[in-house]
Amino acid sequence: MNILVTGGAGFIGSHLVDSLVERGHRVRVLDALVPQVHINGVPTHLNKNAEFIKGDVCDREIVSKALEKIEVVYHQAAEVGVGQSMYEIVRYVRANDLGTAVLLEEMIKRCDQFKKLIVASSMSIYGEGAYKNLVTGKIVYPQIRSDEQLSRHEWELIDEDGTVLQPIGTDEDKPLFPTSVYAVSKQDQEQYCLAIGRAYKIPTVALRYFNVYGTRQALSNPYTGVCAIFSARLLNDQPPIIFEDGNQTRDFVHVSDIVQANLLALESDRADYQAINVGTGRPTSVKQIAEMLADGLDKRIAPQVVGKYREGDIRHCVADITKARELLGYEPKVKLEDGLLELLSWVREQRVEDLVERATKELIVRNLVK
Repeated sequence: MNILVTGGAGFIGSHLVDSLVERGHRVRVLDALVPQVHINGVPTHLNKNAEFIKGDVCDREIVSKALEKIEVVYHQAAEVGVGQSMYEIVRYVRANDLGTAVLLEEMIKRCDQFKKLIVASSMSIYGEGAYKNLVTGKIVYPQIRSDEQLSRHEWELIDEDGTVLQPIGTDEDKPLFPTSVYAVSKQDQEQYCLAIGRAYKIPTVALRYFNVYGTRQALSNPYTGVCAIFSARLLNDQPPIIFEDGNQTRDFVHVSDIVQANLLALESDRADYQAINVGTGRPTSVKQIAEMLADGLDKRIAPQVVGKYREGDIRHCVADITKARELLGYEPKVKLEDGLLELLSWVREQRVEDLVERATKELIVRNLVK
């Protein structure tokens, strides 16, 4: 098939391009090569057997050209970074919202041409994950913790009856409560694509990625995933900076499992017009990740747990992947321990500029760290 991957030079997109090319598809990449991510221009990992167009997804003329003869669109292009999105609002709204709008307007001019649209969504749109009150048995979908609670360093979610809530798997029916501009823009991308897909009968799937890690993540980008950020600190003999107490949990999913879900969504029609979680269902604390990375890099550097909190941060969110299993036949294949070993073997060969402290100061100046 003729396939366009927007953002196809990036971390997830480039792995997806490799797998599509390997399966015999004709792949075109559209990527703006944002300097914050691609500090050296066109990355060496970009598949030589894919056609490459350098261009902005907000540029209607370039998008129209990129869509010529295309049958399937993977929309991966997005500005990524929760903290940065809270002060570079126009940048994130332009790339993620306007960029998706331009892509969709160009697609509906020739909607009979397309067999599938698969958009990268994000777990960030949930806000807090799902919880259970073990005393009452009630499932709870809390909103953001109050400043009053956080200032007392009471990090866990507490129900109305005073019970500390137990985190459980978050399924796709949980009400959405995005807590950052980035998260709102990812919700917009998902909903724009699903709405236009339904209206114009373009089979569309939104994949809600959880915390993705793996090779090719931009280690010098201080707004990328936590594994990359911590690795950059450790490579420069600096401690990973952890907010709150470090016991907040996330669902870390290897990039190859993200690619697996994308391929399954192409091959099956069972998930059309739906949003699907892509994760592992396994909770891991942020402190555990820092310790595992330090051990793997032979660095005797303990994380710096600062006891402060960032505006909009959530406590726990782990995927319920029942829907992905049932509709796509998806099953995570890479254990975290194995995936981190692969990541670290690649990390050791990288030269990394540590910009984390500068990025943190940006948040502090704007009173987004308290």
